[in-house]
Amino acid sequence: MRFDDLRSFLDFLDDHGELQRITAPVDPILEIAEITDRVCKQHGPALLFSNVQGSSMPVVMNTFGSYRRTAWALGADRFEDLGTQIEDLLALALAGPPQGFRGKLQALNKLRGVAGAGPRLVTSAPCQEVDRGEDFKLSELPILKCWPDDGGRYITLPLVFTHDPNTGKRNVGMYRLQVFDDKTLGMHWHLHKGGAEHYRHAEGEQQRLEVAVVLGAAPAAIYAATAPLPPGIDEMVFAGFLRGKPVDMVRCKTVDHNVPAHAEIVLEGYVDPAERRVEGPFGDHTGYYSLADEYPVLHLTRMTHRRDPIYPSIIVGRPPMEDDYLGKATERLFLPLIKMVVPEVVDINMPFEGVFHNLVIVSIEKRYPGHAQKVCYALWGMGQMMLAKHIIVVDADVNVQDLSEVTWRVTNNIDPRRDTFLVDGPLDALDHAAPLPHFGSKMGIDATRKGPADGFTRPWPDDIVMSPEVRERVEQRWEELFPDGLLTGSGSGTSSAG
Repeated sequence: MRFDDLRSFLDFLDDHGELQRITAPVDPILEIAEITDRVCKQHGPALLFSNVQGSSMPVVMNTFGSYRRTAWALGADRFEDLGTQIEDLLALALAGPPQGFRGKLQALNKLRGVAGAGPRLVTSAPCQEVDRGEDFKLSELPILKCWPDDGGRYITLPLVFTHDPNTGKRNVGMYRLQVFDDKTLGMHWHLHKGGAEHYRHAEGEQQRLEVAVVLGAAPAAIYAATAPLPPGIDEMVFAGFLRGKPVDMVRCKTVDHNVPAHAEIVLEGYVDPAERRVEGPFGDHTGYYSLADEYPVLHLTRMTHRRDPIYPSIIVGRPPMEDDYLGKATERLFLPLIKMVVPEVVDINMPFEGVFHNLVIVSIEKRYPGHAQKVCYALWGMGQMMLAKHIIVVDADVNVQDLSEVTWRVTNNIDPRRDTFLVDGPLDALDHAAPLPHFGSKMGIDATRKGPADGFTRPWPDDIVMSPEVRERVEQRWEELFPDGLLTGSGSGTSSAG
């Protein structure tokens, strides 16, 4: 599953019954968003709208909107397999020199795969089959307005390419872009993101920052733009590593950027650090509108695209949404890296309801008093994890993926005064509850068992568990006890009083 472009991935989804084509006319203003929101909430298929009012381009939505599709996009058969490549790579790095011929051969093959992950420059590309020069209008694209109080139409699934003016290093991020007119867009760069850092450097040098916006790249490249990579790791190298094949890149026409050659649409332009404009509001992934504020303005100088481009988009809002699955992919892919730095970590869960940065649940092999606090501080010191608003720590035998079990354990196991602790630090730009933008308090919760070493002198109770012998006996007699099957009753498990 090494997809070179978006359309080969869509063909794959179509072949596997995961793409639904909609030929009825649809409006890009709110209607496509409402349709997609309903399908997302039902965990439905990817959607290809071929009859979009005001544009000749089809729109694809909900591409990553399931565990299965996200795994396929990143080259895995199952979602649970994500992270295996990184685990293997870390194991190779930590194992020392390989022993024996077979060990050396295996190590060589893995290293060859990493070394071959770098982008490959080509001279001609599908994304430049049609060069519009300066004769283009953003209104020709079926750009969506997703929610009623949005400030306008938004490009919501872009790969935004920038270079650091000082070092020349590339960053690829995913930042929403509000349409101001046919040639200008609002660039929503969050304070903590790589693109915003490049912008600050350009501002300091009082020079324009060249930008390329890519729509519809290979699915691994789309994901890579969302990944919280360590500083200095190139997103296009990471995309090549994930798919086991380099990303073909081509040079832009008017800006000094190389972009994925098999993209659907490429917008080229620049940001002037001296210019800002009010952008927003926008119905965001938190489920609330992010407020209007001043952001940089992207001036477009060129549009190139395939002869028959497909326009990719995404709607964000109250979970579950398509972007939640991208967040869960990050959770699985980066767990091995977290374990390398904090080896006592067993598993981690960033549930949909926590919208990535509001809730992190982590299980640990607890070894000493204060261990949960140590883990919280360690996580808050790791890249974008610094924005985690709540971290809950449980024991190793707790299934952090089971929110029912986590809720049971947490509400039973904590003494609020003893087991909760607050720290101040950076918060996500979309945290509307913080007293100040980008800064406020965060909470750690130690829901692990307590014992004498923790200063806890009372006996800690055992879990209620049936004896294995009885469980096995009832298991063997189940069909005898219920020969006609178990009655389902009301099915809701709830009652009401009249």
